[in-house]
Amino acid sequence: MTLPRKTIFVVDDDAAVRASMIKVLKGAGYEVMTASDGQEASARFAPERIDLVLLDLNLPFRSGWEVFEGLTTRYPTIPIIIITAMPNQYRTALAAGVGALMEKPIEVPALLQTMEALLAESPEARLRRMCGYQRDTKLFRASHVGRVGDLPSSITKLRPRQRTQPSHRS
Repeated sequence: MTLPRKTIFVVDDDAAVRASMIKVLKGAGYEVMTASDGQEASARFAPERIDLVLLDLNLPFRSGWEVFEGLTTRYPTIPIIIITAMPNQYRTALAAGVGALMEKPIEVPALLQTMEALLAESPEARLRRMCGYQRDTKLFRASHVGRVGDLPSSITKLRPRQRTQPSHRS
């Protein structure tokens, strides 16, 4: 018995990034749906068909954060990976309960591995992260090699979150 293929919803205003994502994701065995702006993303989102969302932040009409808020308000267990060229978004992503934040350009193996982990995660674990009980948002920083949006041949490393310790001064 063959399991149904997972469907990934790619939301990015850059046509080249969408085309690259389609090629990579279909090559990895996923079905792919796309949207090019925030309004289209909200209109086309079908919770019964979509298993994971790859969401750019810099979108026309509705920002990625607005789309994120709308989707997670109605469907809090949908796994979402933020993929962005915008700097300094990790604290917001952590506070929002995002599954992972990947800065462009991204490394394809890291993306696929992260997607696999989030798709295997239980809905309860996603809800704990969304409610702030589990602070495990993964961060992948861009290496700034190549142009923004390049998927292949970029190098990005997973960096663990830095926990801040209270300073004790004598």
